Amino acid sequence: MRKKPQIVTMFGKSPFKALQTHMGIVKECVLEVSLLFDALIAGDQTVLTTQQDKIFAKEEEADILVDELRIHLPRSLFMAVDRRDLLDLLKLQDNIADTAQDIAGLMMERKMSVPEEMVEPLKALVQRCVDACLHSATIVERIDELIETGFRGREASDVETMIEELSNIEDETDQMGRDLVQLLFSKEDDMNPLTVMFWYQMIQWIGDLGDHAEDVGNQMRLLIAK
Repeated sequence: MRKKPQIVTMFGKSPFKALQTHMGIVKECVLEVSLLFDALIAGDQTVLTTQQDKIFAKEEEADILVDELRIHLPRSLFMAVDRRDLLDLLKLQDNIADTAQDIAGLMMERKMSVPEEMVEPLKALVQRCVDACLHSATIVERIDELIETGFRGREASDVETMIEELSNIEDETDQMGRDLVQLLFSKEDDMNPLTVMFWYQMIQWIGDLGDHAEDVGNQMRLLIAK
């Protein structure tokens, strides 16, 4: 007889705990992105390959968990949160890991190097987008307290404040991304057009990490509003 995955057993007891477990995997995946870019900037192909493998492995782990949760989530849940809302939150969380994989995959498709002028703003953008993802993970970790208080009171207000902080971080990443794109285009006469195209896509996907993190926060705000 096939043994149920441990996460499925956990999900039967607490769907919120399973969501937090998934977000924990997503968080681990995103943390590898910072090290991925450190390796790219340093020109260390060995570490770069190792980081790519780690990101792909974490993204696959997150996908497996998503599939398990979708299959085993009861159709009828007697709780304050609608099943559809939980699945939406799960998808938004998973978008972060998917984007991390896209970033790692793009580096596999083409050998890339970072123009000297782009090093510092690129590092700053990556770090701030990672910050946004970590902040969204912290918000998801508060879901237990929200459940206990019925998504009301001081706990809900504190989480609302955290969501506003996340929105501010994402606004910063948008501006940083625009500035980096402008810098890229200012150097395009000195670069291979295909290289410019790849870097433009890379910058967009880095920014998407922050966008998806904000989406998670907005979904948590929706749960509080309901």
